[in-house]
Amino acid sequence: MFLPVIMAGGSGSRLWPLSRQLNPKQFLPLVDAEQSLLQATIKRLEGLDHHLPILICNEQHRFLAAEQLRQLGMEDARILLEPVGRNTAPAVALAALQATALGDDPILLVLAADHLIQNVEAFHASLGCALTLAEEGKLVTFGIVPTHPETGFGYLEKGAALAHGGFVVSRFVEKPDSKTAQAYLDSGQYYWNSGMFILRASRYLQELGRFAPAILEACRASFENAQQDMHFTRVNAEAFSACPENSIDYAVMEHTADAVVVPLDAGWSDIGSWSALWETGDKDGEGNVLKGDVLLERTQDSYVHATHRLVATVGVDNLVIIETKDAVLVAHKDQVQDVKKIVDQLKSCKRHEHTSHREVYRPWGVYDSIDNGLRYQVKRITVNPGAKLSVQMHHHRAEHWIVVSGTARVTNGAKTYLVTENQSTYIPIGQVHALENPGVIPLELIEVQSGTYLGEDDIVRFADKYGRN
Repeated sequence: MFLPVIMAGGSGSRLWPLSRQLNPKQFLPLVDAEQSLLQATIKRLEGLDHHLPILICNEQHRFLAAEQLRQLGMEDARILLEPVGRNTAPAVALAALQATALGDDPILLVLAADHLIQNVEAFHASLGCALTLAEEGKLVTFGIVPTHPETGFGYLEKGAALAHGGFVVSRFVEKPDSKTAQAYLDSGQYYWNSGMFILRASRYLQELGRFAPAILEACRASFENAQQDMHFTRVNAEAFSACPENSIDYAVMEHTADAVVVPLDAGWSDIGSWSALWETGDKDGEGNVLKGDVLLERTQDSYVHATHRLVATVGVDNLVIIETKDAVLVAHKDQVQDVKKIVDQLKSCKRHEHTSHREVYRPWGVYDSIDNGLRYQVKRITVNPGAKLSVQMHHHRAEHWIVVSGTARVTNGAKTYLVTENQSTYIPIGQVHALENPGVIPLELIEVQSGTYLGEDDIVRFADKYGRN
């Protein structure tokens, strides 16, 4: 039995405008409309003997991650919250420390939450080989059998063959130029570096202590002062912030004598760009990959993703077109690596489109900012059954609530009452209030805000069941 460790950090800026800071690619249904990349990563392990996973993500994504685990029936899975990003070596150290603190010393299967693996059977076969090697004390990585001379990945060179289908790692190499990548492909001695690992918790901590003791020391200090909040584990922010930033490869794998690689030929992709989604997607007769309401005329080899409106194209080829409620991206398929430069521009201009969508997820549900103008804002709010917004007040705005469907329990000053479909209520400026869904179906309502300032930071919370300040 092994313990999955799912790394769900990162912002996925090259998949803007769908992937954004508060809702990055690992939480999006980019390949399968029924499940996110994170959920697909976990479901890929079905049929194998494993513990509930440990999920590693940052504080901003904690409720999004918890909800997606809940949808899989994994409410009891542990979620480790990183106060700051410090790359993979510290993240996996925290997971190993948490695993061993529970009195066990499991084998950890370290996976990225945003990878695609199309051949699950082949993945399971490689995993079986890797498990056997990890049980012998090896630190195992998965080497992707290359299909073309890729310059965007690091490579590793295989050395002597081992039992169970593995090889000694001869060396890790950086991203090559096209000529070198072709030479690697032709030699048959190199694999793409997948960033997936399987290793026993104590062995990883032992080797980390040998080769990167400062990382281990900082992680131990941060974990010793960790706080448990529901299923969230919060490590000490000050101690973890002092941790050096490094990857598993640089910190451990390039130095240990026990690094081995197991080949993986399973239709793998890191879904690192829109062109990767085009390459892995189901294409029509003209080589187009289509998502949503799309009409084409004389269009070839393009990726078109419509989320809320009809998108029509005429006489184009090799384009990526992404439509969302508040942004549209049009890019040549060969230039999509530079989408992150648009995100950088949004950040420098302090625009919100790099941070969040119009739809914003909260632990109690979701809201969609439908319209806004001078001194007013309109939102459509969905509150999950049994969920409750914080007891709060606003200094600068009043709120009107109109229930579209379901039933709301409203606290309005000293009064608490029910508001049902087609009824409304009014919350004056400065009034302490709360909203709750006591029913068994989602509560849908329209909120009209009016006032001199309508920012989300005009919230004073007095009580919150989700532990928010």
